[in-house]
Amino acid sequence: MSRSKGSNIFSGYRALALYCNQVPHVVRFHQRHREFYLVTAVGAAFHTYNVKKLGIVAVSNALPEDITCLAADRMLVFAAHGNSVKAFARNKEIVHSYKGHNSEVHLLLPFGDHVISVDRDNKLIVWDVQSEEEYLQLNFDKITFAISALLHPSTYINKILLGSQQGSLQLWNIKSNKLLYTFQGWGSGVSALQQAPAVDVVAVGLLSGQIIIHNLKYDEMLMKFQQDWGPITAISFRTDGYPVMAAGSPVGHIGLWDLEEKKLIAQMRETHTTAVTGVTFVHGEPLLITTGEDNAIRVWIFDAPEGGGRLLRCRMGHSAPPTKLKYHGSDGQNILSSGRDGTLQSFSTIHERFNKSLGHGSINKKKSKKKGLRYDTRKLPPITTFASETARQSYWDGIVACHQGYLISTTWNYQKTSMGAHKFDPRPFLNDCTLDVYSMAVDITSCGNFAVVGLSSGHVDVYNLQSGIHRGQYGKEKAHEGQIRGVAVDGLNQLTITAGGDKMIKFWKFKSKELIYTTTLDASPTSILLHRNSGMLAVAMDDFRIVVLDSETRKFVRRFTGHQNQINDMTFNPDGRWLISASMDCTIRTWDLPSGCLIDCFLVDSAAVSITMSPTGDFLASAHVDDLGIYLWSNKTLYNVISLRPLPADYQPSFVMLPGVCQQQELEASDIEEEVEDQMIEYDSAEQLGEQLVTLSLLPESRWKNLLNLDIIKKRNRPKEPPKVPKSVPFFIPTIPGLVTHFAAEQQQTTEDQSKVVNLGVLTQKTELYLQLESALNTNSYDHAVKLMKEMGPSNIDIELRGLAPDGGGSLEVMLSFLQMIGNMLHSKRDFELAQAYLALYLK
Repeated sequence: MSRSKGSNIFSGYRALALYCNQVPHVVRFHQRHREFYLVTAVGAAFHTYNVKKLGIVAVSNALPEDITCLAADRMLVFAAHGNSVKAFARNKEIVHSYKGHNSEVHLLLPFGDHVISVDRDNKLIVWDVQSEEEYLQLNFDKITFAISALLHPSTYINKILLGSQQGSLQLWNIKSNKLLYTFQGWGSGVSALQQAPAVDVVAVGLLSGQIIIHNLKYDEMLMKFQQDWGPITAISFRTDGYPVMAAGSPVGHIGLWDLEEKKLIAQMRETHTTAVTGVTFVHGEPLLITTGEDNAIRVWIFDAPEGGGRLLRCRMGHSAPPTKLKYHGSDGQNILSSGRDGTLQSFSTIHERFNKSLGHGSINKKKSKKKGLRYDTRKLPPITTFASETARQSYWDGIVACHQGYLISTTWNYQKTSMGAHKFDPRPFLNDCTLDVYSMAVDITSCGNFAVVGLSSGHVDVYNLQSGIHRGQYGKEKAHEGQIRGVAVDGLNQLTITAGGDKMIKFWKFKSKELIYTTTLDASPTSILLHRNSGMLAVAMDDFRIVVLDSETRKFVRRFTGHQNQINDMTFNPDGRWLISASMDCTIRTWDLPSGCLIDCFLVDSAAVSITMSPTGDFLASAHVDDLGIYLWSNKTLYNVISLRPLPADYQPSFVMLPGVCQQQELEASDIEEEVEDQMIEYDSAEQLGEQLVTLSLLPESRWKNLLNLDIIKKRNRPKEPPKVPKSVPFFIPTIPGLVTHFAAEQQQTTEDQSKVVNLGVLTQKTELYLQLESALNTNSYDHAVKLMKEMGPSNIDIELRGLAPDGGGSLEVMLSFLQMIGNMLHSKRDFELAQAYLALYLK
């Protein structure tokens, strides 16, 4: 059984659209940077943003479980997960770990050199930050005093104030381990405690919606406020000279109270669509930071005279999981995403400041604005699918969307970031409106002028996007007998392709609406996807197979099987070579169209509901079941040499963690080397593919083509004048003349002793090739001789062949051996052109 090491093609890059969750945020001041930072929990990691621009500064290393509580002091950030507490330095690395709780930690409070943690079993532990040792442990009875809030009152040395679900408060001295005082409470559980700017004064938020401003020194209630939106979730005070208090609620509203006049001065309604989890006024500035369970961070500025805040900056993702993703435009920088929260949003892969929210769908936008989002009965259901085109988006709407169980399809304007001017209502053109009919599929032509909408009744309508006018429908009465499962228009507006629940795929002329061709499938299609440049139509079917149809020849060209469950989405890469599919079996598979093979497959924790490939081919984006994030996977083939071999039939895909959720584990060098070996096995070509085939050598032409013309080349390259002897000849080690270089031993000779007659014995020295040819007469093996000749240059070969003749110190036997070598080469049909060139030079 073949096992894998993750994905061959895709590697986790990062997560988009995740900003915060139900864990209250922390604001901390950096002394050296002189700047405020916001820390929010996202799953098992936390993000750090600068308050000035709301730009992400750091993402922490991931913890084994989701973070349940956050706190921060001057140097460290403390995060609780399960029954452990970890301390992070530089917003990233874990430097301390505190273990001793037996249940989940839900409250944290940094306290000088100590940190205090409280778990669900009502155990309070004071830890020494540096030594990680337990300094003190207090156990409380859940029935009489279940701790729900924690505060260190300013100037109260070694003292902490505990709030309980029963409503009473206790003041403890941690150093002496003594209960100093018990405050009786106000008949309702304590949900929030906050220090007021005045000494001895704290604000107590209650589950009943009351806020009590209490003096601890005299145990005296100074003032009392009531909010009617449920329990108080968070409290904060302005510290820039205005006596204002802000209080959060579980329904998303924030109340602003004037402490001097003891009255409500403003209501900030719908600051969040869900509960407000954190409210913090930035110290000494008119800025309010709010976070909510709806995955949104908002910064409000108080510069208006009436006292309410206006939105200055925000970072928001979907508050419910995304349903459909699609890259918008050809630059691959923006991803359009529709979510179960009913919104359509655009997320930038470059920087968060380019994110856009196109808002929530509504039947009547003007009436909805008057009523407010929460009370809007005219709100449209979530978008199930949409199509977008950039060609005419400057002039009119470029996005068309279908809504869950809703007949009318809506247009949206990307540049105005709002709902568009038209709503396509097919009711006037339907014969029978009593049926429960809704829009199911949509496509926009590449010119951006027309939208094609398919309905559950089998009708397919065409609308003009500029005017919103109905421009006809396909088929006499309806296009298909069953539901429309997909519509597509080709790149030149010649063809419209429709797929129906009646197992039919039909090709229509776009303009005349005339039926050209019909093909029948083995099973009902669930969705179709057309790659406009290549004309390839991918059809996902109910029996978990994918077929690929060529829209020009109208023939099935590929059939892919392998998915074990419903296919949720498909996407082509830009050149149309790969088809990537995501299924409810939690796999993401990549199919190679030219070879018809599966080349990549990997498993994820939760099934991908939608995938889209960047038009530039650098990223794959995915959205998953019950997950608010959009995850980017980088295409490794752009920056690595990857062998895309077909995967075997018994291939077992391995799990890959979603990016941005888990810290990338560093591989050891050996593992990396093994992986490279696995990825790329070089193909060694055989010397000869077949014995009957004439095989040429791999030598460059310069090594054999000019052998016959060597005399002409030498004549042409002969120097015009003799070389000049230098005045002082440098010292060189003397060599023996001959074809092979040998250094001569030093001999002290006088000029009288030296003979002037040339010693012919020097010239008869045998070269290595000569020796090989001589020995080959007995062995009949010429491979080594051929190898030697291949390594020589043209001049060397010329000298060697001249030396074979008896005149040059050779012999007739060696000349015969050379001819036998050529015969051997011609007989084996290898190095054919070399044999011809050597023989021609030899005969010359």
